Amino acid sequence: MFGTDEARALHSRHPAIDLHADSLMWSRWTGYDLHVRHEAPLPFAALGGHVDIPRMIEGGVGAQFFGLVSVPFPTRGLAAVIDEQIDRLEQTVRVNPQRIRKARTAADIRKAAADGTIAALLGIEGGHALEGSIEKLGHFARRGVRYLGLCHFSANELCYPAYGSGRKDDRGLTDFGRKVVIACSELGVIVDLAHINKRGFLEACALAEHPPIVSHTGVLGAFEHWRNIDDEQLRAVADKGGVIGVIFCPRYLGADGIKPVVSHLKHIVNVCGEDAPALGSDWDGFIIPTKDLCDAARLPLLTDALIKEGFSEETIAKILRGNALRAIEDNPVPA
Repeated sequence: MFGTDEARALHSRHPAIDLHADSLMWSRWTGYDLHVRHEAPLPFAALGGHVDIPRMIEGGVGAQFFGLVSVPFPTRGLAAVIDEQIDRLEQTVRVNPQRIRKARTAADIRKAAADGTIAALLGIEGGHALEGSIEKLGHFARRGVRYLGLCHFSANELCYPAYGSGRKDDRGLTDFGRKVVIACSELGVIVDLAHINKRGFLEACALAEHPPIVSHTGVLGAFEHWRNIDDEQLRAVADKGGVIGVIFCPRYLGADGIKPVVSHLKHIVNVCGEDAPALGSDWDGFIIPTKDLCDAARLPLLTDALIKEGFSEETIAKILRGNALRAIEDNPVPA
């Protein structure tokens, strides 16, 4: 077990919500079984092995957003790839619904916590998965997708990336991108601003009817990197009631260890207040996570660091759970 008794007790009272892990990508590719405890295939490797149900339970994770990933080359069949990953989650739930259940709402997350069950939520990483069709967004919303990352590492029909293929810093949302953001508000899909360029970020944030999120990112005020967002972007999200999930990747944090994660969280608090920061690990993504937080079981170590840094239980509870839960609740799902 990782972390002090104090940290683990805090997780028991406030089971954490992580905004982004790519585990279903590996489930689809390799048959990765979330019910089985895993070890990373290489020590501290980028290649998966970071998240499973036993370690989520051990680490006090009450709800996990699973990113739905599709590679936009070729450009056809992307929506089917998303459906296959949703199918994998639903199959995982059927194996043992007492351990993990599919969730959509804040009420679902609270009920899962009360029942001692992990809540699994879904978010698409990259609007290219829509294949230019708002109807597909509606389809995914009906299947339980709760957020849409407008961009990933390539330009698509909606917008342009902060970095990657087709990058154009002087372009914002396309006409289709604006229609998608509006449709997200109508369908109960949270707008996720991870990976999008700044101009598109600010435009989408202003256009979103409900609070947006940045599911996994670092912040420029803590470390200078193209992947990280600046204070203007932080304030734009916070002003709409949204949240910013801090990534656990040393490349974007500026150094290895838990201290840089705390520094990024502190910067968000200093700029926006304690209602803005959240967790966005990017576990099981193509990152090498910080060694101290290289899997879900180790999350209480971050809580210990926040306690030592002088954060109150109220603030830690918001970072672990409360802020993300509020953002989910403030993006209502149509009846």
